[in-house]
Amino acid sequence: MSAPQSSRALQRGALGMVLLVLAWEGVARGFNLPAYTLPSVSAILGSIFDHRTTLFLAGAYTFAEAFSGYVIGAVIGIALAVVITLIPMTRNAIVPVATSINSVPVVAWSPLILLWFGIGMPSKVVMVALAVSFTVFLSALAGLDRVDRRSVDLMRSFGAGRLAILFRLRLPTALPLIAAGLRVSTVRAVIVAIVTEMLGAYDGLGWVIYQAVLQVDFVKVWSAIFIASAASLAFFGLVGLAERRLVFWK
Repeated sequence: MSAPQSSRALQRGALGMVLLVLAWEGVARGFNLPAYTLPSVSAILGSIFDHRTTLFLAGAYTFAEAFSGYVIGAVIGIALAVVITLIPMTRNAIVPVATSINSVPVVAWSPLILLWFGIGMPSKVVMVALAVSFTVFLSALAGLDRVDRRSVDLMRSFGAGRLAILFRLRLPTALPLIAAGLRVSTVRAVIVAIVTEMLGAYDGLGWVIYQAVLQVDFVKVWSAIFIASAASLAFFGLVGLAERRLVFWK
């Protein structure tokens, strides 16, 4: 995407966000909706300001969990795809196992993960890594498999081994799909971290949301959701920026 196109897309996005906020504020205030139905944006922003220290620390804690699990999951996913590419006979063992593990909703694994790793940060990192690894694994494997067989045969005719073909041909070809998988996984990482925190944690946005629900403070719930959305958008944007830098030929 060129610079003018990117600028226009940014302007349209900002305009859409402003219109959404104005419509939200108008509906909430115009119909005098109760907080548990839909609080006004101004009330949510006021709550964010009032609880800014708590929300900032909780957001930093959740982001640390999400980022740590994201990095671990991405490494595992890419590594598994590379192993299958280098040792094709492992495909029939790795793919069914990975698929069976991820066919179960991530939340269903939470009780076991919390039991094994406790309700501290390690369990959240494991859950995020579990969720991210499969998404990145499928993207990386699809990218590595899309290489033209004739190009592989040509490199082999010049004496290139599996590792040379991997680093000089397969990985560069697979990079756009790997980057797409990494970008999509950013939002999933934050979601999984928050959901797992709601099931058991010492800190984080999920814990703040759970406590606010118990206290019937629905404005604070929305405040934590706003912070989580901002963190997800920032994470998504950073990975997207890195993608544009690395995959510059797209």
